Amino acid sequence: MVDTNITIMEDFILLGFSDFPNSQGFLFVVFLIIYVSILLGNGLIIIVTNVELALQTPMYYFLGNFSFVEICYTSVTLPRMLVNLWSQKRNISLLSCAVQLCFFLILASIESFLLAVMAYDRYVAICRPLYYPIIMNHKMCMKMVVGSWVSGIPVMIMQTYQVFSVPFCGSNKLNHIFCDMPPLIKLACGDISGDEFFLFVDCFLFGLIPFLMILTSYIRILNTILKLSSTTGRSKAFSTCSSHLIVVCLFYGSGLIAYLQSNFSYSGKTEKIFSVFYTIVTPMINPMIYSLRNKDFIAAMKRLFSKCVKN
Repeated sequence: MVDTNITIMEDFILLGFSDFPNSQGFLFVVFLIIYVSILLGNGLIIIVTNVELALQTPMYYFLGNFSFVEICYTSVTLPRMLVNLWSQKRNISLLSCAVQLCFFLILASIESFLLAVMAYDRYVAICRPLYYPIIMNHKMCMKMVVGSWVSGIPVMIMQTYQVFSVPFCGSNKLNHIFCDMPPLIKLACGDISGDEFFLFVDCFLFGLIPFLMILTSYIRILNTILKLSSTTGRSKAFSTCSSHLIVVCLFYGSGLIAYLQSNFSYSGKTEKIFSVFYTIVTPMINPMIYSLRNKDFIAAMKRLFSKCVKN
């Protein structure tokens, strides 16, 4: 046996946007504004959908839960990123990295399933409107939300354990903006075939399958919309569904490309660009798409604001 000098990692250095040393202050301001807008926008959706009786429907029930997940999902990565940009101290311990990865994976799986649930809700509402109150009753909606929350937890905890059960050696520089699976696997020592296999399985179970379910729902929705005789009804249905599809394409598209391409070749810059889309851009545009383009939501928000002013 040949002895080799291996330095076991105690912490990582998140390189983040260190490629732009002169833009750290600018990036801090930009991401701070984005984070505040995510908190305020999604928080507003949660408040309005819970307070306004007119919005006590399955669609807005799912939307409120989705907005809450978006806040949690973003809070796992963005605050740490802001601290790194402000202090220029990029160290993160193995334990903190493992916790961040675990919560990120869990919340990402919840968001993935909720998007599929929201697509199914729109499919039933548009394609089977007469059965909508029966199928999407309150009990069924709760089951679907609870299922979305708990289904990915054991798998993602096991996945995090699998990633950190392999020792890390060599460079401790993590070329990413947060602790994510692809860059961590690249720093692992020994046999990483198990990690790469689980990475592929995760993409399939929590990315590709929900994405295909959403596509199936929208293909059927499109067929139904094209059969509508009313131009107004067709336009309203297209508007509602296109909003959902924008979020879906950004989230799944950037996430699947980033994770699947890492199985073949890894590029830190490419990974960071895609990660910005599925961790920051999607939660930022969610309130704009679901509130500013939704007449019912705007009307409910105006009523709520009027009540607050009168009181």
